[in-house]
Amino acid sequence: MTEVDGTWSDESEFTALDVAVDGEQADGEAELAQPVLAVVGRPNVGKSTLVNRILGRREAVVQDVPGVTRDRVAYDALWGGRRFTLVDTGGWEPGATGLQAAVASQAELAMAAADAVLLVVDASVGATTTDEAVAKVLRRSKRPVLLAANKVDDERLLADTAALWNLGLGEPHPVSALHGRSSGDLLDAIISALPEAPREGEPSMGPRRVALVGKPNVGKSSLLNKLSGEQRAVVDSVAGTTVDPVDSLVEVDGQTWRFVDTAGLRKRVQTASGTEYYASLRTKTAIDAAEVVVVLLDASEPVSEQDLRVLTMVVEAGRALVLAMNKWDLVDEERRYQLDRELDRGLVRVPWAEKVNISALTGRSVRKLAPALRTSLASWDQRVPTGQLNGWLSDLIAATPPPVRSGKQPKVLFATQAGIRPPTLVLFTTGFLEAGYRRFIERKFRERFGFEGSPVRINVRVREKKPRKAK
Repeated sequence: MTEVDGTWSDESEFTALDVAVDGEQADGEAELAQPVLAVVGRPNVGKSTLVNRILGRREAVVQDVPGVTRDRVAYDALWGGRRFTLVDTGGWEPGATGLQAAVASQAELAMAAADAVLLVVDASVGATTTDEAVAKVLRRSKRPVLLAANKVDDERLLADTAALWNLGLGEPHPVSALHGRSSGDLLDAIISALPEAPREGEPSMGPRRVALVGKPNVGKSSLLNKLSGEQRAVVDSVAGTTVDPVDSLVEVDGQTWRFVDTAGLRKRVQTASGTEYYASLRTKTAIDAAEVVVVLLDASEPVSEQDLRVLTMVVEAGRALVLAMNKWDLVDEERRYQLDRELDRGLVRVPWAEKVNISALTGRSVRKLAPALRTSLASWDQRVPTGQLNGWLSDLIAATPPPVRSGKQPKVLFATQAGIRPPTLVLFTTGFLEAGYRRFIERKFRERFGFEGSPVRINVRVREKKPRKAK
């Protein structure tokens, strides 16, 4: 809990604070549509490393093993004053089977929706039969295609890139994604190939951002696919299929939402390693960037320590919260009784969260998510007028005063809601308020004003005694 620093002076200070907060503007600026570039290629040619080089920051998860990227993941990029959307994809192998076939399908969907395509080839290996098969498909497409010869780390490999002309995709652009060699020249070529505006799309008024989080294999990607009505995210029975956060604009109950599918959280970020470490960081970033978080719990299994850790991350981030009890089709009457007891014990920190029972596999009640999301977001944006808040608080304290501390009973002099997203109350007092009494105020505050689905923070600002002047 964050304390508000400073010294209490008089009520005029609080009034100024309240007016300043009331003047805040809500988020939701118009997002202009941008041209889209899809980055494709066979596994382990350095696509994600090149994506990070183009972005100028480490966004895509990278590891020196093939198949780390599985979904199509969109990032905002900027070069030469031009903004465009960069879509990283998994390794594309025509004729693949199993999980790799789903990954290849995501790459094909990315190409179909893109305004231009960047094919990445490993110049140190040369054009393989897979590269030739991919190039054959791209030659038939009706959009610009650029060829990046990656891993040209020194002058000796420059001559080998000339053989890539045989792919029939025009001039190969030699680059080193790892060292940044000639990446500026490649970006100039990308900007020249991209249209000024995308083929499709209109300006958007900023859909609300929803993060789907939970432990591995709880059904996050299945839920995203069910909501979107397409195979937007790769789904497999193997836990940990999703690595990068996957954004999707989805219309649910007549409203467009921006859903972000995230990697399942297994360990704490500090103890994770390799791909898992970076996936955990991306998930935490997705939570911080979201407005409301849907935490999926497997209703057919006991609430685990991993589930509670995910909930703690959301509460600490101060985001609106919806609990989706997934796999409800597997729950019988006995399990429902057990689940109620588990929730009473394990979710004591979030009794205010909106709860929805769903089945991502069958689609049962997934449309009920939209009303729960709206309720949580309305609470997250809600503000109680200062006069109304203080009138209610005076009656509450008169009926139940704060407990005595060190022989003195602290007084609450004034209160104001200092912020929204999340709602934050500041209590100006003559002494410290016990944590139990703050929780009591929060519970009564919710009973009076609602705030279902949103955390409420209560900060205490203690009046400092002014030193007595010497006579």
